[in-house]
Amino acid sequence: MARQKFTREEALAFHLEPEPGKWEVQATVPMTTQRDLSLAYSPGVAVPCEEIAKDPERAYDYTNKGNLVAVISNGTAVLGLGNLGALGSKPVMEGKSVLFKRFADVNSIDIELDTEDPDAFCNAVRLMGPTFGGINLEDIKAPECFIIEQRLKEEMDIPVFHDDQHGTAVICAAGLINALHLSGKKIEDVKIVLNGAGAAGIACIELLKSMGARHENCIVCDTKGVIWQGRTEGMNQWKSAHAVATEARTLEEAMAGADVFLGVSVKGAVTPEMVQSMADKPVIFAMANPDPEITPEEAQDVRPDAIVATGRSDYPNQVNNVLGFPYLFRGALDIHARAINDEMKIACAEALAALAREDVPDEVGVAYGRSLSFGRDYIIPTPFDPRLIYTIPPAVAKAGMRTGAARRPIVDMEGYVQRLKSRLDPTASILQGITSRARAAQARMIFAEGDDPRVLRAAVMYQRGGFGQALVVGREADVKDKLEAAGMGDAVRELEVVNAANTRHLETYKEFLYRRLQRRGQDRQDIHRLAARDRHVFAALMLAHGHGDGLVTGATRKSAHVLRLLNHVFDADAAHGAAGVTALLAHGRIVLISDTLVHEWPDENDLATIAERAAAVARHLGLEPRVAFVSFSTFGYPVSERAQKMHLAPEVLDARGADFEYEGEMTVDVALNPRAREAYPFQRLTGSANILVVPARHSASISVKLMQEMGGATVIGPILAGLDHSIQICSTNATASDILNMAVLAACKVG
Repeated sequence: MARQKFTREEALAFHLEPEPGKWEVQATVPMTTQRDLSLAYSPGVAVPCEEIAKDPERAYDYTNKGNLVAVISNGTAVLGLGNLGALGSKPVMEGKSVLFKRFADVNSIDIELDTEDPDAFCNAVRLMGPTFGGINLEDIKAPECFIIEQRLKEEMDIPVFHDDQHGTAVICAAGLINALHLSGKKIEDVKIVLNGAGAAGIACIELLKSMGARHENCIVCDTKGVIWQGRTEGMNQWKSAHAVATEARTLEEAMAGADVFLGVSVKGAVTPEMVQSMADKPVIFAMANPDPEITPEEAQDVRPDAIVATGRSDYPNQVNNVLGFPYLFRGALDIHARAINDEMKIACAEALAALAREDVPDEVGVAYGRSLSFGRDYIIPTPFDPRLIYTIPPAVAKAGMRTGAARRPIVDMEGYVQRLKSRLDPTASILQGITSRARAAQARMIFAEGDDPRVLRAAVMYQRGGFGQALVVGREADVKDKLEAAGMGDAVRELEVVNAANTRHLETYKEFLYRRLQRRGQDRQDIHRLAARDRHVFAALMLAHGHGDGLVTGATRKSAHVLRLLNHVFDADAAHGAAGVTALLAHGRIVLISDTLVHEWPDENDLATIAERAAAVARHLGLEPRVAFVSFSTFGYPVSERAQKMHLAPEVLDARGADFEYEGEMTVDVALNPRAREAYPFQRLTGSANILVVPARHSASISVKLMQEMGGATVIGPILAGLDHSIQICSTNATASDILNMAVLAACKVG
């Protein structure tokens, strides 16, 4: 996965739109009627208050405490940026909060404390303890981070976890388990050298010692060299605990004969000569960010037998904290843990290591654009492996229960695993898969409307996102001016701007178009105007002649008008089986609605074709199609001539021998709600429908816009399906991000 480029303006826009920041609060109970308000607040709220006052453990039953983590920092060690202060750290802490939600469905709130005094910091956190089920400390400089965490662990009865320390340590330990397994070595026998005696480094070496590494076999180095017994310069109590009797005084001397190198230091700290001096089958975890102590290429050039991991996503074996902290807290919260102890961290590491040794699901390989299997380049699971949520938390929970950290042990572990599976957000993995496939495709994407700033921003995002070459149809001077106005003037050199005046293919395009339209009332002058002056037609001609791999248009003109223009070049109409499919993503579910673009009033044969097109899109998205032909009636009641075609469409699919599930006609609640379907035991759907085929385009449009405005659904589409070429039509109110999504779909040839 390549490192992605973006400008400061793009990063700022991401945090500004559609609302400032990265998360908001939503109620989980009805808040519409007076009765709702009376139950939510006074007087109804008094009842749970009294119960909690009698038994504080009931707070886990009647409040959100049991699924709420605070991400707390004072901003003294922000990422690689140093001491930015409390407020300067807030974007990072908000980001950590949304990662908790995205990966483990843990609610989280960020809190920035404006103090560098450990006593004041600890007092503030301790006093907030009743609110939360756990505390995640973040970006606090050493040695204060050690003092703060230890004191809070002693004073609080909920998990306190400094992720900069222990998150890195857990993932490092998981990778090392598998690296040693492949090398045929045991942790108690290997010589380990650590470079970087800060928060993460100390945590790594302490966890490895808890797992069996011998104190005398572990050499720790800092900026002044080896930490040896008797050294006084630059020492503190945390470093002193890891001092060893050794003659080595420099990192270079320590590395000679070492089996394992762990780096949490700085770029270039390790030379090829140091790697050359290591023992057979060395393990090198160069985890400095953004640039490792030594690159995998440099290390493996001198030692082909080395197993190398870094903190980078563009190299194999990424040591990524997101593999640990969400699932550690998920398991800890679910047993109402008093703490996250070493046994729970080790259980997390061992479960991650075991997961990497299992067969990798196809959808994970597809998402990453390559085959993944346990070996030297795959010793740590990928962050988007859907098995993480139901594999790691149970291991953590069991360790917590075994060691007495659990207030409320889990009795039915099998049921717990099933509940964890239900927390998975399928939309996230689907979108990740599409994104990864698009990057692998490296499609040359034609953006037809280079006169629109949103389209230009999307084109830049497409190219800088590593998806492929962006081809913008427009005038070079106009494109340059609009990019400069958007603060992206440097992108002019990256994009390829194409128009009728600078292409050598215009006459070929015109001849092709004339052959198509000469019997449809178009003369050569009409053809010239279409090919040379209309950007939608010109872009379509580029695609038809293989001068691009996909096309995105529609941001500046109504979709029906754009479709008519595209029909000059392609057979993008109902008569040739085209259809529009719109994806709705809401509340962890994805539903496709068809036809939202092409058919005005389809008959039963058209509806069957629409279902086939939608099923193909669903499979491109990684879904197993389940089609419902929806109406205001269910299986013949109430009787209506207008519902008749919805009743007949499944029979058409029967005759065609369709290879996916389908049923109808039925109302939307029967299609989507398993309980509603219980009244119809004869129906054939094995689960909730994920494709709704509606009676007409107007009902499709109403459904989509209602869900978007009232239900808060994310809308992707309409996806134009059934064409031989990859074309996607945006809506006129699309944002730059929406246009980018459509380009990514076009790159994947979804449709």
